[in-house]
Amino acid sequence: MKRNTLLSVGLGLTLLAGPSLAHIEKSEPLQSLRQSYFALLGMTFAPMGDMVKGKIEWNDDRFATWANDLNHAAQFGVERGFAPGTDKGTTRAKPNIWANMDDFQSKLADFRAAAAQLAETAAAGDAGASREQFVATGGTCKACHDEYKSQDYLY
Repeated sequence: MKRNTLLSVGLGLTLLAGPSLAHIEKSEPLQSLRQSYFALLGMTFAPMGDMVKGKIEWNDDRFATWANDLNHAAQFGVERGFAPGTDKGTTRAKPNIWANMDDFQSKLADFRAAAAQLAETAAAGDAGASREQFVATGGTCKACHDEYKSQDYLY
């Protein structure tokens, strides 16, 4: 009985793996990895910005949840998506990332540290401090965007 159950589970997982990977661009998988990572960060960061700007009502718990989500997403190892040769193809990444990888990684480390601090600050429930740390975290994003993100892309 256990053997049949294990075989069934294994077969089910095998059948599910294909569709779950189907969204990845086959010709440029590392570019897809980068784009997915940054899209996830943006979709997590944007609603916090709306809250900070007063476009949506402030809610300490919701902000803390989003900050925690951002921190977890930020820690993902996106660096593997910047392997040599992946500066070609569909990308917003400027070629100077590959020429200045140490600086890029330093800026990424700054962002990760700021995102971790944002999660910690937001968990404390002080809206003013959360707003300040949100701005500081956004500054780490901008530092990298200014140097390494092309503005004249598809969107």
